[in-house]
Amino acid sequence: MEVEEPLSGVAMAVLREDGQWRCRRMSDAALSDLDRAITELRATRSTGAVFGMLNVDDEFFLIVRPGPGGVDLLLSDSAAALYYDVAADVLDLLRIEPPDEDDDEMWPEGDLGLLADLGMPSGEMVVVVEEDRYPEEQLRIIAQRCGFAEQYDAVMADLDRVP
Repeated sequence: MEVEEPLSGVAMAVLREDGQWRCRRMSDAALSDLDRAITELRATRSTGAVFGMLNVDDEFFLIVRPGPGGVDLLLSDSAAALYYDVAADVLDLLRIEPPDEDDDEMWPEGDLGLLADLGMPSGEMVVVVEEDRYPEEQLRIIAQRCGFAEQYDAVMADLDRVP
């Protein structure tokens, strides 16, 4: 039996209530289990927007936004589905076939406009996804564009302090 290495990265819940942004860390299990990430976000009580931003192994990012009619998803790199179960689960939920193993191109899958109502239109999301940056940097740009960079940075600073 092969022992699976735990994934590194950060899963963060982002909430907007009464015009104020809050960010908090989600469980590490959310990085490898899409159902767990969705369940944690649905359990988060908020009168405003709630979504999750996941940086998985510093290889790709995932944005998860549950709503009353389902869940909106954005996977920054569809090829990640070849190597990560959580990315494969995203494509499965979106009913999209994983890319061919020989395909060297990277492209996003899902709803590029899932944060448009919060200040990140789909055209700008495309630019962020296509930039040659680490997922942490891409998520920071999204946080800055939507207006919660300070809260995002606070969560990331707390992670740097943990031994």
